[in-house]
Amino acid sequence: MAGLMTEEKKGAGTLYLCATPIGNLEDMTYRAVRLLGEADIIAAEDTRHTRPLLTHFHIHTKCVSYHEHNKLEVGPQLVQRLLAGESVVCVSDAGLPGIADPGSHLAQLAIAAGIAVTPLPGANAALAALICSGLDTTRFTFVGFLPKTGKKRAQVLSEVCGHRETLIFYEAPHRLKASLREIISVLGGGRRAAACRELTKKFEEFRRGSLQEILDHYEAEEPRGEFVLIVEGAGECEAAAEAPQAPQELCESLIAQGMPKKEAMRETAKRLGLSRRDVYQALLEKE
Repeated sequence: MAGLMTEEKKGAGTLYLCATPIGNLEDMTYRAVRLLGEADIIAAEDTRHTRPLLTHFHIHTKCVSYHEHNKLEVGPQLVQRLLAGESVVCVSDAGLPGIADPGSHLAQLAIAAGIAVTPLPGANAALAALICSGLDTTRFTFVGFLPKTGKKRAQVLSEVCGHRETLIFYEAPHRLKASLREIISVLGGGRRAAACRELTKKFEEFRRGSLQEILDHYEAEEPRGEFVLIVEGAGECEAAAEAPQAPQELCESLIAQGMPKKEAMRETAKRLGLSRRDVYQALLEKE
């Protein structure tokens, strides 16, 4: 792909992608603290959130706001500073920049401009939850936050339904129950899962069980705190042992979840290894 082999420019600065604590400030690394203090500028997802962290570690480097809504304007400005030889540290509100935030966009701009990009590793909610979930860690898919619209959520869930690897979701407390219901409607309620909340904080909790058991718990007890949801893949769970759905049943199920008919037919054909003509014929036969 054009642009990926750009040589690093001599005299240019370095873009550091710096992990910040997901709760416990003691998870900040010595190297990250040092380079935050030595940098020419810090690009923060939310400067109001980052300043207390900098104050705690007596860091006085200037901060600029760099987030999803201004990245197209601020990103090129930061690249110009990097090309002029300055060093920039990019941080998100918590965890690794570039994971469910605009840090990846800045990295792409810097790489295209021939600027060195290097990580300052540290805390990450997805992997912290995964290793404590009790589920398979050898292969996994990071799904992150589900899309906002019902149609797109159904599409994403349909895409990952057959994945054999462990699935990782992010979710806010006010959306957790609704998302669990949607996940269960597509993946089934029997898959093993772990709801991990408030990681590294005072009220850290891991609730393990089936998806349905976790939903039942939070139907009775209002969820609080930020969640990472780890869900078993389609390999060994009971869903894998079920007989394949008939084309019309699967298609109607996808339509009921909010997917347009044509898209549901296409997805049904893909998942069952059929042609769209076969799916269309199956629907006609049921009418």
